[in-house]
Amino acid sequence: MGNPRIKKSNTMNIIELKERQDISENIKLCRKYAQLGNFLKELKKKELPLTVIESVNNDIEAINGIPRTEFDLTISVTQTQRKIIKLVEKELKIVPKNYYRNLWTTLGMSVFGLPIGAALGLSFGNMGLIGIGFPLGMSVGIAVGSQMDKKAFEEGRQLDIEIK
Repeated sequence: MGNPRIKKSNTMNIIELKERQDISENIKLCRKYAQLGNFLKELKKKELPLTVIESVNNDIEAINGIPRTEFDLTISVTQTQRKIIKLVEKELKIVPKNYYRNLWTTLGMSVFGLPIGAALGLSFGNMGLIGIGFPLGMSVGIAVGSQMDKKAFEEGRQLDIEIK
């Protein structure tokens, strides 16, 4: 069940991305645009508070209003998707598949891997060993993130889409 404090609005829904025939030659943009559309479809399946729906709709209206300039559209789609993911993660703890794994892989390398590698390099007197810490940190990050993704799935807080 959803959070009892959060009431879904029956009067307001997430708006659709407008169809754009003019981006068909740009395969990368087409993929990003389709991924954002699929992400929005998955969000519609969840119970969302009015404030979140309004924020998402404002972002989508901004994208729908962008003229044919592919560069601006590519940047806006990427930034909007990140913004919406952060919003629903922060407000509702709802995340896409492998969200925490991807986040913690990078964190593991920088938070755990770099200090481990530096410690090994200093202790053996060879700073070339600093690189050994990165795969170790990455492994720790993947393990932590995968565990958090598993917990989100078990609690029904995971969307059925992976953001690439």
